Amino acid sequence: MTLSITSTLPLNDGGAIPRFGLGTFLSEAGNETKNAVLWALEEGYRHIDTARVYGNERDVGAAIRESGVSRSDIFVTTKVWNDDQGYDAALKACEKSLERLGMDYVDLYLIHWPVPDLRNDTWRALVELRRTGKVRSIGVSNFMIRHLEELLATTDVVPAVNQVEISPFIQRKELTAYCRERGIVVESYSTLGRGERTGDERLAAVGGPYGRTPAQVALRWALQAGFVVIPKSVHRERILENAAVFDFELSDADMERIAGFDENASVTPPSWDPETSEKWR
Repeated sequence: MTLSITSTLPLNDGGAIPRFGLGTFLSEAGNETKNAVLWALEEGYRHIDTARVYGNERDVGAAIRESGVSRSDIFVTTKVWNDDQGYDAALKACEKSLERLGMDYVDLYLIHWPVPDLRNDTWRALVELRRTGKVRSIGVSNFMIRHLEELLATTDVVPAVNQVEISPFIQRKELTAYCRERGIVVESYSTLGRGERTGDERLAAVGGPYGRTPAQVALRWALQAGFVVIPKSVHRERILENAAVFDFELSDADMERIAGFDENASVTPPSWDPETSEKWR
């Protein structure tokens, strides 16, 4: 499987999404986020993921402008937060995100969490935002099968993307199959378990013959498994390390070996788990 840092996957709306990007969850506002984005763009990343609740949209936008890379060459994602959900509120939230980013449009706008009683009206707002061109593609985040089934019963616009926690240790095979049957690209966050699994002995054993770190093995596994990945880091050396996954390929045997690491082990707090928490009924 030949992949590069600019490889893309087609979206169901006719667009395309880069397979590899930089996540900015927990990247502090100011120079920490700005520098991370600048280093990533310098290394060849062309996909940057942020969200209103991260508090760093302004810094993402500033870094993109400072980078010298054409805006049209960068895929930017942001998200509508829970207390901005509902039709009118989501429309206003997008305008505010665009203002903070200093952009006329974003490439992908996501519903961040499936808030009960509001998520379907929020989706109607996203459909309108896409119609007006303020967003190019629309999708969801943290939606499980039951949330998608509910949404698809109310709309003929299928989400282009579902961004969910996926790693070698929580592979969500049933959800992934459901999404792919409906043309929804699955985007993986916390692919490295928020750094908790970067020393995992099983991943280290897989990576040894390739001369690769556990983090690189996890990212390469996700790419070969067909996911979009957005590893987060604010350290230049780690941003470079994460991107060094395009000059090797895991064997079929190693891909099968990693498939056996699935423990349904989430790093999301139980009260926020989209699969089990009553918060997302």
